[in-house]
Amino acid sequence: MLKYVIRRLLVMIPVLLGVTVLITLLINLSPGDPARAALGAQADAQAVENLRHEIGLDQPVYLRYVEWVAGVLQGDLGTSIVTGEPVNQMIMERLPATLELSIVAIAITFVIALPLGVLSAVRQYTWMDTGSMVFAIFWLSMPSFWLGLILILLFSVQLGITPISGRSGTIFSLEWLSYLALPAFAIGARRAGLLTRLTRSSMLEIINEEYIRTAKGKGIGGRAVIYTHAMKNAMIPIATLVGLQIPMILSGSVIIEYVFSWPGVGRLLVDSVTRRDYPVVQGIVLVYAVIVLFANLLVDIAYTQFDPRVTYD
Repeated sequence: MLKYVIRRLLVMIPVLLGVTVLITLLINLSPGDPARAALGAQADAQAVENLRHEIGLDQPVYLRYVEWVAGVLQGDLGTSIVTGEPVNQMIMERLPATLELSIVAIAITFVIALPLGVLSAVRQYTWMDTGSMVFAIFWLSMPSFWLGLILILLFSVQLGITPISGRSGTIFSLEWLSYLALPAFAIGARRAGLLTRLTRSSMLEIINEEYIRTAKGKGIGGRAVIYTHAMKNAMIPIATLVGLQIPMILSGSVIIEYVFSWPGVGRLLVDSVTRRDYPVVQGIVLVYAVIVLFANLLVDIAYTQFDPRVTYD
């Protein structure tokens, strides 16, 4: 296992380099001048040119990229063109909010999808099965940002139960939960639709296996067969989907954070793209890439806990 983890960590290096090269090319090919955006449309041409020289925009792209990578290797993601703040500090101030939102969204996905998927498989072709699939298709067809706006209109504007936007309160407090509930549900509910369908399909495949019928024939209770034998073996494809959903949840949080004015990294990314703040965009994309790669590594390691036959030695 240790050798496998080391190999995966080494593979991450060229992947991260590829991500940084791609995002550098994309942001430099996008229209707009960061120096002009930072100083404003009415700024003097000489002032714009001085700022371009100061932040190195007059240098070739490859030289700027090499300098940026050299700084990253020393733990420095650069400095914001607009605010002059260190990118490290800007990201670290907002990263906890994004992690809170993403983790709670994943928890909501599991809480909704796993019971519904198992129930749908066990009660196949009943009204429970039909209802679960209608639920899954309904949420899958609903964009997260649109769901977020509907939730704000219903629970914040009409009923006044939750705040409209923002983030406040200490973690795990009722105030914190009231601000977090709607954006987390907007992200998690849509992912729950896909996970419900996969859980149903995986459980149907497992409960028709010979060893499940043998366990039932030996007199083992239905719940014990489902939750002890079938559920554990069905978790491998489910864990795979969860690994694939992590980048989707992070990307979904970018829009949801903007809709709910949630002060996370996603909202910072949108603002930085709008302001052509290249160092901040590069730093955020790199942090997202690291999170996704490590999350997928943890999912691969989790396979060995679900199925002892899976080994990486």
